[in-house]
Amino acid sequence: MQKKKTLSNKTSQQYDQALNKCKEIFEKKTIDYGTAWRILRPQSLTDQIFIKAKRIRSIEVSNENAVGESLDNEYIGIYNYCVMALIQLLHNTNFEENIPEAQVIDWYGEITAQTKDLMLKKNQDYGEAWREMRVSTYTDLILMKLLRIRQIEDNEGKTLVSEGLDANFQDMMNYAIFALIRMEEAA
Repeated sequence: MQKKKTLSNKTSQQYDQALNKCKEIFEKKTIDYGTAWRILRPQSLTDQIFIKAKRIRSIEVSNENAVGESLDNEYIGIYNYCVMALIQLLHNTNFEENIPEAQVIDWYGEITAQTKDLMLKKNQDYGEAWREMRVSTYTDLILMKLLRIRQIEDNEGKTLVSEGLDANFQDMMNYAIFALIRMEEAA
C-alpha cells in the first residue's frame, strides 16, 4: 500500500509541475492577447488541437523538426486548447470576447482541478499504466479522441452510449500532461 501511495504522490507532484507550465503559458498569453479565443466555436478549437497533434505525430514519424519548436510546447498547447474548449462548452456567454482575466483564470483552475481529480481516480484504477506507455502513444490517443470529438460535434453533441465532449477533452488534457512528465523524465 505504501508503494502505491508513494507513486500517487510522485504522480501528483509531477502533474502539478507540468500543469504549472501550462498555466503559466495560458496566463501570459491571456495578458498578451486577452480572451480573443472566445470568438472561436468549439469545432475551431478542436481543429487547433488537431493541428498540434498532427505536428507532433509528423515529427515523431519523420524525426525531423523543421520549425525547431519543442514538442513540449505543442503538448502545452493541446492542454490549453482543451481547457479553452471546455470553457466554451461550460461557459458559453454567446462567445463574449472580453471576459475579465481573473474570471478566465478561475475557470481554468476549476477545469484543471476537476481534470486532475479524474486522472487520480483513473490512475488508481489503472495502476499507473501510463508510465509504461510510449510518448508516441499519447499522441495517437489524442488524435483518436479528436476524431471521436469531431464525430460527436457532427452529431450535434449527441451520443448513444459514449462519453461526451467534456470527457474526451479531459482525457486529452491528461494525455498531454503524461507526455510532458515522460519527456521531462527522459531529459
